[in-house]
Amino acid sequence: MRRTLTLLAKAIISVLLLYFSLRWVDISTFTARLHALEPGWLIFAVFLLIVQTALLAARWQQITLACGASLGFGSALQISFIAAFFNQVLPSTVGGDGARIWVLARHGAGWAVAVYSVLIDRIIGVFILALIAVLCLPWTLQLIHEPTARAALFVIAFGALAAPLGFLLIGTRFQQWFDRRAITRHLSAASRAAGALCRSRRSLNIVIVCSIAIHLLTIAAAWGCTKAVAAPVSFAQILFLLPPVLLVATVPISIAGWGVRESTMIVAFAYSGLAQSDGLTLSILFGAAYFFLGILGGIVWIISGLRMEALKRAVADAGSATGAP
Repeated sequence: MRRTLTLLAKAIISVLLLYFSLRWVDISTFTARLHALEPGWLIFAVFLLIVQTALLAARWQQITLACGASLGFGSALQISFIAAFFNQVLPSTVGGDGARIWVLARHGAGWAVAVYSVLIDRIIGVFILALIAVLCLPWTLQLIHEPTARAALFVIAFGALAAPLGFLLIGTRFQQWFDRRAITRHLSAASRAAGALCRSRRSLNIVIVCSIAIHLLTIAAAWGCTKAVAAPVSFAQILFLLPPVLLVATVPISIAGWGVRESTMIVAFAYSGLAQSDGLTLSILFGAAYFFLGILGGIVWIISGLRMEALKRAVADAGSATGAP
């Protein structure tokens, strides 16, 4: 019953935010952009997301090694594609994380290691994205002059930067406090695994390089979506505006981020003096590119032979283990 209510709430949030997003923009401009769509650029964006998935697999492979599991790149790549599928079909932006946990545990890594590796992987991704947002702040603030919007940027960027650092301190400075209770002991163990990753120069370098490349590919894919409809938005503007939008969209309160991403993108474009309809067009095409990636992941999932019902139940349980609402 609780999961049904959660799904219903997320569906309502997505629908309402998409509805208001359409109300906020010039529909005629929005539809004109879509009518002028050049599929080649959208295919290019999907290709970049495929490359990104390979880098995600390489990063996760290094993290699983730090957590004490052995995962080959081929297996990591297969699981990452399956995760892309479940990111689209489950009512959350972390449905793919649950899929990765279940499949990795099924490969013999164990539930604890599987949860630790996926949790660390997501935290690192958020940290590097926040770091990019902070480094781009001087240029982002040149686009956005409204005081409230500027304050929100600081809170989003530095808040997302501080949270992962706090997570790392759990296992290095506050381990004795968190080890006292069973409910926080696993969080402390995950933090220590992240610390072990940081002490391995080779693994850490691979993780950092992959993380930066992953986010740059995301930005390039978004830029490709704007080129698909000939929107007058530069790569630099996407670089400065997209990271804060993605940080907000990672909050799992909607279905696959739909609605949250669109409304946040519209607000970002409005405050930077860009056309709100172009922000909506970019966000929808960006979501469509990830949807096509999810289709490829679904094909990989079918080929893998995993049973649907068993995987869906296990993914739901794994999502609860990661703290997904």
